[in-house]
Amino acid sequence: MSGYDEAQIPEILKNYRNVAVVGLSDKSDRDSYRVAKYLMAHGYRIIPVNPAIESWEGIKSYPAVSSIPPDVKVEIVDVFRKPEAALDIVRDSLSRSPKVLWLQEGVVNSDAADLAKENGIRVVMDRCMMKEHNRLKN
Repeated sequence: MSGYDEAQIPEILKNYRNVAVVGLSDKSDRDSYRVAKYLMAHGYRIIPVNPAIESWEGIKSYPAVSSIPPDVKVEIVDVFRKPEAALDIVRDSLSRSPKVLWLQEGVVNSDAADLAKENGIRVVMDRCMMKEHNRLKN
């Protein structure tokens, strides 16, 4: 996925700790749950975004990134949704001025990535945040 910010993954993971996880499931067998749990255990602040759940691990869930209160810092928008949902997620997230759009493995949407880049947001696409973090710490 050239043209995006994969080369900056180590710096992104080191400097940005507040992660809005879009599509976070409250079911422990789901990838989104496992990745968020891992990130939380490694010092990241998880902000659940899923209109279908009230909370995740005791943390209030929000229906959309734009509905996260302004006093809650959103640095990374980590997307666990179908690729075709990514563009709307970016549009919804712009009001929060995240630093990074992170599209998880299997989530590839060039239009969403380009819109993010046009708005000064770094883009990592088709990569797992947990796997990248784990690879860097070893």
